[in-house]
Amino acid sequence: MTDEAPQPAIEAQEPQTGVLSAPAPAPAAEVAQAPVDAPPPKAPVPRAETKPRAAALTSLQSLLATVVIAIFVITFLVQAFQIPSESMENTLLVGDYLLVDKAHFAEGGIWSAILPYATIHRGDIVVFHYPVDPRQHFVKRVIGLPGDHLRIVDKQVLVNGVPLHEAYTQYSARAHDGLRYRFPNLQSIDPSVEAAWWKELPQLVNRGELVVPRGEYFVLGDNRDRSLDSRYWGFVPRENIIGRPLLIYWSVEGLEGDGAAGDKLARFAYLVTHPLESARWKRTFRVVN
Repeated sequence: MTDEAPQPAIEAQEPQTGVLSAPAPAPAAEVAQAPVDAPPPKAPVPRAETKPRAAALTSLQSLLATVVIAIFVITFLVQAFQIPSESMENTLLVGDYLLVDKAHFAEGGIWSAILPYATIHRGDIVVFHYPVDPRQHFVKRVIGLPGDHLRIVDKQVLVNGVPLHEAYTQYSARAHDGLRYRFPNLQSIDPSVEAAWWKELPQLVNRGELVVPRGEYFVLGDNRDRSLDSRYWGFVPRENIIGRPLLIYWSVEGLEGDGAAGDKLARFAYLVTHPLESARWKRTFRVVN
């Protein structure tokens, strides 16, 4: 009896093995109902298809970083300006486009511990907020420093009694101007002089010399006959100074002259349509000094 007991177990395992190795074919009715050209089932979306979204996010981050850097540069380091008048000829011409270094003369705040700010010297060209209307920007040359005694006699500037050598100046007016060629002049009144400055001026004159107060600067244009400068409206406070012109990155001619509004519009239209013909190539990328 012990020899015949395993036989039923062996016979029971054989049918199970056959079912697992060779499943029965589907019924004929089910095969006929399946479409011949049915599309295969959709595969799971691979992770590679999420790359465009990641790339767009990366581009947006790069754009935001660029904007932040640009704002930082414009606010603290460099800013573009255009010369609209002839007051600084021939150093700067009408139609010159400048990059102004705003970090050179900046002071105060957290940046004073990071950036190497410089002291303003006589002869430096500076860009500043016009004291009469701070919304406007002027560019002039520093002539008088705090504590200086200065006067102008027959076009010659004397600082602390010493004639100032100025190879950069030019004079274009034919008629003698009492204010331009003799300063301070308390005898004649010029309608171009600001009333507040004319009232303050006598208090700042000592023995015929103008004394520059602490924290103030006396500035003049290089084109002495065409410059609205400290002779007409007073000193530039230290906090008004933005920076110094760094270089001329572009320059075009054809913007000179006052003329009528129609003439200005015609000149502007010509410059827009003929940018290469009107460019002053020799002034492009010239360092300002």
